[in-house]
Amino acid sequence: MATAPLVLVLAAVLSLAGCGGRATTHHKPGTSHQEATGTSGTLLAARDEGGHRLRELPTADAPTVRAEARPDSEGGWNVHLTVERFRFTPESTGGAALPGRGHARLLVDGREFTRLYGPWGYVPAGAHTLTVRLHADDHTVWAAAGAPVQATVRLDGTPTGPTPTGSAPPGSPPASPPTSPRPTASRTPDPGRTVTLTISGKTVSPPPSRIELKKGERLTLRVTGDRADTLHVHGYDRELPLSPGTTATLTLVADRTGLFEVETHGSGLLLTQLVVR
Repeated sequence: MATAPLVLVLAAVLSLAGCGGRATTHHKPGTSHQEATGTSGTLLAARDEGGHRLRELPTADAPTVRAEARPDSEGGWNVHLTVERFRFTPESTGGAALPGRGHARLLVDGREFTRLYGPWGYVPAGAHTLTVRLHADDHTVWAAAGAPVQATVRLDGTPTGPTPTGSAPPGSPPASPPTSPRPTASRTPDPGRTVTLTISGKTVSPPPSRIELKKGERLTLRVTGDRADTLHVHGYDRELPLSPGTTATLTLVADRTGLFEVETHGSGLLLTQLVVR
């Protein structure tokens, strides 16, 4: 007679265990990024120039993006993004499309240039038009009212083209360059200083110290770790995904003075400190 109550208790325990697990955002083996397990929004037939399908959300729920381009003291442009209803999630790239998550892609003169996993990026000299487009973790393009969520600026720092939620249809030609583009420096930019860091467990090599920089100096961090993590440069809001055994590179211009920590988000390790004078 004790068998039935025992079965009910086991069923309740198994039910609770199933509800407490952390949901995964990564797609199942054999499925494409475009057909990942996320069900957010409506997957449209339209595609962008790179072949990524649009995933539409109601305008009130869709993310927005604004872009600002600032001249770099050594040539090129530093790009800053301001987003709403959106956060960068490099740790789940390739997973399901969840609202308000993903990464950005930079298109320079109509061609894809790079991805951004944080609000800051860099575009070399010689470009005329920059478009910033928001993608979901499954690489589909967030869209509203049938158009990609994007912003476009001419690289003299002034906005142009579609609004932050986008108004140009996918695949439309890039905006025409200005008739009198700003001349660019002919000299090769100074590569600046390079610092190489290695993470093994809880150990950082060389041990954390302070890197002295002059304002305007360019710094390249080359970081190799033994686990997946995210590097973060405080004060500059620069982030970089780290993959086990792969060297990741982040370059920035020290255009802000002060003391700034460089650490990892997942393991909470202090890698180094930047002192900019």
